[in-house]
Amino acid sequence: MKFRLFLLALLLPLATRAQSALSQVWVPDLGNGSYKNPVLYADYSDPDVVRVGSDYYLTSSSFNSAPGLQILHSRDLVNWTIIGAAFSQQLPVARYNQPQHGNGVWAPAIRYHKKEFYIYYPDPDLGLFVTKAKNPAGPWSAPVCIREARGWIDPCPLWDEDGQAYLVHGFAGSRAGFKSVLAVSRMSSDGLSLVGDEVLVFDGHEKHPTIEGPKFYKRHGYYYIFAPGGGVSTGWQVVLRAKNVFGPYEDRIVMNQGTTPINGPHQGAWVDTPDGRQDWFLHFQDQGPYGRVVHLQPMTWRNDWPIIGEDPDGDGVGQPVLTYRKPAVRGPQPPATPATSDEFSSAALGLQWQWHANPQPGWAFLNQSAGMLRLYSVPLPAGAKNLWQVPNLLLQKLPAEQFMATVKLAVTPRFEGEKVGLVMMGLDYATITLSNSGGQLLLSQTVCKEADKLTPETAASAPVTVPPRQPVYLRVTVLSGAKCRFSYSLDGKQFTPLGAEFHAREGKWIGAKMGLFYTRSGQTNDAGTADVDWFRVEPVQ
Repeated sequence: MKFRLFLLALLLPLATRAQSALSQVWVPDLGNGSYKNPVLYADYSDPDVVRVGSDYYLTSSSFNSAPGLQILHSRDLVNWTIIGAAFSQQLPVARYNQPQHGNGVWAPAIRYHKKEFYIYYPDPDLGLFVTKAKNPAGPWSAPVCIREARGWIDPCPLWDEDGQAYLVHGFAGSRAGFKSVLAVSRMSSDGLSLVGDEVLVFDGHEKHPTIEGPKFYKRHGYYYIFAPGGGVSTGWQVVLRAKNVFGPYEDRIVMNQGTTPINGPHQGAWVDTPDGRQDWFLHFQDQGPYGRVVHLQPMTWRNDWPIIGEDPDGDGVGQPVLTYRKPAVRGPQPPATPATSDEFSSAALGLQWQWHANPQPGWAFLNQSAGMLRLYSVPLPAGAKNLWQVPNLLLQKLPAEQFMATVKLAVTPRFEGEKVGLVMMGLDYATITLSNSGGQLLLSQTVCKEADKLTPETAASAPVTVPPRQPVYLRVTVLSGAKCRFSYSLDGKQFTPLGAEFHAREGKWIGAKMGLFYTRSGQTNDAGTADVDWFRVEPVQ
């Protein structure tokens, strides 16, 4: 029970906690009745959205990160804030106590049925799961496995007008041994179990390879399955329709890149405005180290087929818009963005933070009265070669193409070999690190190429000696193309470059992430501490 209370206090604050700070590096609301894409310049991959009354709620894949299945809220589809997460620890707990890169929560679906929110999500190694909540900010119920199956992915439910319920899903070739096929199953009316055998309803091999991520809808007597085809970075948006839920389904491409710079525009959610007069579609675009950022497109209908984006040549295949007028909703909505900076003066960590694995007591302590986060040095896992294997990485998504992230901290080391620092994490990663070595605190930059192959870190700079108990400011400046430059300061004003420029690289199915870590090499009866005063994301100077 104490551990549960620790997690709730540290990771899942009440939704009423304000997110008042507007991003300084990316605001999609142009302030003139229009917006620019992406509306979420961050890695909210495989997004799904539901409207309940005048409110929109979004969730996305979270893979091995915890808290997982972050929940975002908006009133106009442009201005979003994070309000919670569906779980603080991923199940099964023992499995996800260690990093599981690319595993865990794949593409989810969020729906509202009989005054409850449902999130369906796949774990590609374990099966299909569902969790429920009365309040989208939480608490959410413990996930229930509705089907144990290896390689079943991307589930989405549909409750029909006659009370029948169905579930559509895809297959992961890496686990199931085949892909590019969609299936529909009957589901119990409470949404907690599947009934009977699944029916394969569409094979995309010929026209839409790697079709996956289906979303289920019904309109004007047609069953619709919205699904991306063609692959993450190069694909297009497909829509299937049929008069019978089990098909046969017609298929049509309704959006592709066209003449725009937006590669692979697909996989997302169709929603309408509260008055039902406008339709919109949110989808991702793969931007490599920046992750799968989220765009908002207008959507219209022609002959009961949707057209997503603008259709300049009238052929029924839309292409993404870069700017557009905002959705018509009641009343002006103030600009809002997901949190990035954190002063650590609240009762819980900012909702933007996620650990690399299920968090444990002894990793961190949030001292609200002092307005600081205390990190403890955590022993490296046995045999660890680099940070790829380390669970106590406190990370968040990259928030824009260009920005500057700075952390102020003071270290009290206790043992030889303790390391604390700022990391830009991915398949390759780089750090700016304070190490306790020979009774001295040494500042240096390290780089690890192909971390997923467990290659060792290499020194990228000569070490700099830092006075004991000296507050230190560590900074990474990210420029176009995810070029990262590290620097440090002892006064917070004059920053000194350290090490070579580093090109950030995506992780396993995710963008690069930035954040903090504190490790030590051996088991001891205590831990060094690092008091983090603040973490700030600002425009490049």
